[in-house]
Amino acid sequence: MIHPIVKYGDPVLETPARPVEKFDDELKALVADMFESMYAAQGVGLAAPQIGVSVRLTVIDVTNGKNPEAKLVLANPEIIHIDGEQREDEGCLSLPGFRGVVPRPLYATVRAFDADGKVFEMRSEGLLARAFCHEIDHLNGVLFLNHLSMLKRDMIRRKIRKMKKTGEW
Repeated sequence: MIHPIVKYGDPVLETPARPVEKFDDELKALVADMFESMYAAQGVGLAAPQIGVSVRLTVIDVTNGKNPEAKLVLANPEIIHIDGEQREDEGCLSLPGFRGVVPRPLYATVRAFDADGKVFEMRSEGLLARAFCHEIDHLNGVLFLNHLSMLKRDMIRRKIRKMKKTGEW
């Protein structure tokens, strides 16, 4: 089932999510819904809070569905090592139409549980490292806006306030 993406301004996006505690069929159904919702929105990552579910769960596929083996499920993820730096243009499904250059690690190693509750570690680089950091930020109640300059952040917030007044947001 495709869920609507929660937009900036909803408190669920800026609240740290609670840990996943049960690895059951309900969690697997949520994972399937998250992949479906992410692909429908043409994203490469989606955190559960972005569909209004405040749990530490994210799905990532930097191939946009082109390689089924690239699909990743991360429950209760934590970044355990970072290295290097990349500065790239970044966007977010919860802030449609807004982008900004965000510094992120070039390499990131994450420890997480899969949908079956098995722990794993994975080293990533480039876009995947960026996706890990971006999605784990969501689980901590942090948006990519928080990594932008205050000037750029305020400009985006003003535009969104105007869009809310006209009903575009």
